[in-house]
Amino acid sequence: MLKSQKMRRVAVEMDALKMGMGWSVSDLEKTQIFIQSTWGDSHPGSVHLNKLVLSAEDRILELGAKPAKYTTTDICDGIAQGHDGMNYSLLSREVIANMIEIQATATPFDGGLFICSCDKGVPAHLKAIARINMPSVVVTGGIMKAGPDMLTLEQIGTYSAMLKRGDISKEAFVEKQHNACPTCGACAFMGTAATMQIMAEALGLSLPGTSLIPATLEEIQDISKRAGEQLLKIVEQDIKPSNILTQKAFENAIVVHAAIAGSTNALLHIPAIAHEIGLEISPDLFDEIHRKVPYLANIRPSGTFPAEYFYYAGGVPAVMEEIKEHLHLDVITVTGKTLGENLEDLKAHGYFDQVETKLASLGLKRTDIIATRENPINAQGAVAVMRGNLAPEGSVIKHSAMSKDMFFVDLIARPFDTEEEACEAVMNGRIQPGDAVLIRYEGPRGSGMPEMFYTTEAIASDPKLVSTVALLTDGRFSGATRGPAIGHISPEATEGGPIALVEEGDIIRIDVPNRQINIIGIGGEKKSEKEITDILIERKSKWVKPVTHKKKGILGIYSKLAVSAMRGGYME
Repeated sequence: MLKSQKMRRVAVEMDALKMGMGWSVSDLEKTQIFIQSTWGDSHPGSVHLNKLVLSAEDRILELGAKPAKYTTTDICDGIAQGHDGMNYSLLSREVIANMIEIQATATPFDGGLFICSCDKGVPAHLKAIARINMPSVVVTGGIMKAGPDMLTLEQIGTYSAMLKRGDISKEAFVEKQHNACPTCGACAFMGTAATMQIMAEALGLSLPGTSLIPATLEEIQDISKRAGEQLLKIVEQDIKPSNILTQKAFENAIVVHAAIAGSTNALLHIPAIAHEIGLEISPDLFDEIHRKVPYLANIRPSGTFPAEYFYYAGGVPAVMEEIKEHLHLDVITVTGKTLGENLEDLKAHGYFDQVETKLASLGLKRTDIIATRENPINAQGAVAVMRGNLAPEGSVIKHSAMSKDMFFVDLIARPFDTEEEACEAVMNGRIQPGDAVLIRYEGPRGSGMPEMFYTTEAIASDPKLVSTVALLTDGRFSGATRGPAIGHISPEATEGGPIALVEEGDIIRIDVPNRQINIIGIGGEKKSEKEITDILIERKSKWVKPVTHKKKGILGIYSKLAVSAMRGGYME
C-alpha cells in the first residue's frame, strides 16, 4: 500500500481537510505527488518556474495521480552582493532544505518532483531529497540567454571596477548593466547555479541531457512533463534516492565537475548532500579526481562561451561520452536504468547527431564547446585542494581560471578583517603586485561565509594585479571568480585558525602543483619551518577573538552550528 493511503488511516482528519481544498473522494485515493519548487519573484532563475510546475501538474493529473504544489523560494547571490544580505546566502541552503523536509514529512506523499534552478535552491533540494528519501526526480530550470556580444552577468563586476577607476564612462557601464540578463533562467556562465544543475544530472536525479537548457525554449516544459511521467514510474518501482545517491554516484558527479571546471562552491554542496544520505565525501576525493580527469568545457568564466552553448553541444551526456573511462556506468538513475544504458539509449535515438546539426546552424563544432579527451583544454580538472600551515584542514583554488605565473609564488601578506576594507584597499591602489590579500573572519561561523566576488573582480579587472596578486580567505567565492583566489581556508579565523594569526609583511608561499599553502616568512624575512611553528604558537597565545555584534535570528543559529567549510558548511 502507498504511504499516502496508509497515513489516511492514521490521520483521520486528513480526508476532510483535503476535501476543503477542493479534492474529490477519488483524488484522495490516488497516488499523491509532492511538487516542490523555488518559484517566486526572487530572481530570473526562479521567476519562470511556475510554468514548469503547472506543466508537470497537468501531466501528472492526466496520468491519474494527484499532485500538490508547494513553494520554498530562494534568494539571489547577485542581488545579495555587496551588503549584509550575502551573509545569509549559504545558510539559506539549510533553511530551504529544512522547510522542504517539514512540508514533505508533515503531509504524506508517495513521490516528489523538485523544480529548481540556482545557487542555493538546487543544493537545498538535493539535500532535502537525500534526507526525505522518497522517490524523487529533479527538474532544473535552465539557463538564461546571453546578452549582446555574448555579454553575461559575471562581467558586470569587472565593468563596475573599471567605472570606479575611470576606465569607462557611466553610460557605457549602464548599457552593460541593463543588458546582462536579457531573459529568465540561471546566470549564463559556469557559476554555482549552472554547476549544480549539472551535478543534479550527474548524480542521476535528473533526466539525461536536460541540464542548462535555455529557459526560454518551449522544450523545457516538455522536460517537466516527462519528469512527471518518470516520477510515477519510479514510485511504482520504489526507486528511492538511497538507491541512486551511492558513493559511486558522488564520484561520478565529481568526475563531471572536473571536466566542466565547475564552481568551487560544489565542494560545499556535494559533501553536504552526501552527509544527508550517510556518506562522507572528503575534499581530498575532489583533488584526487581532478588530478586525473581532463577539463573539457569551454564555458565562461574559465572558457569562452556562455553556458547555453553547453546545452547545444550535448551537455552532460556529451561530456560523459568523453570521460567514460572515469565513470561508474553501472549506477542506477531516475530513468530506472543505469548510466551506461542511458548513454546507449541517447546514442540509439540520435541524440548526438541532433547536437551536431544544432551546432552547425550556429557555425560551430561540438569540439569548440566540449573538447575531446585526446585534446582537452587542460589535462587535469579545474580545482585543487591545498593544505599547509596556513590551512591545516584545507583550502580550495580554481586554478583553471588563473594565470600559470601564479602557480608557484611567494607573496607579501596584507591581512584584512572584513571584505569591505580589502576591496577599498584594492580600489584605492594600496595593493601592489606581489601582495597576498587575506580576508578573514568570513567563514561559516564568522559572518556566514559570504562570497568575496567584488574584491576578486577588483583584482581581476586590474591589469597590474590580475597575474601578480592572490586573494586568500576563509570565506568563499562566486562561481564566476577569475584569478588566483584561494577560499574555504580552514580552520577559519573565528575558530582561531592560522589565518587569524597572519600579520602584515608575512611571506605566503602558494604552490599549486604540490597543493601547498604556507607561511614561510615573518616581516619579509624567510624562516625555517620550526621558527614559523614557534611564532604561530606564540601569536596564538596572545590572540583574542574580535568582539562582534551578537548575531540574531537564523544567522546566529548558523554561526553556532555550522561545521567547517571543508566538511560542507552544513549545520550539525
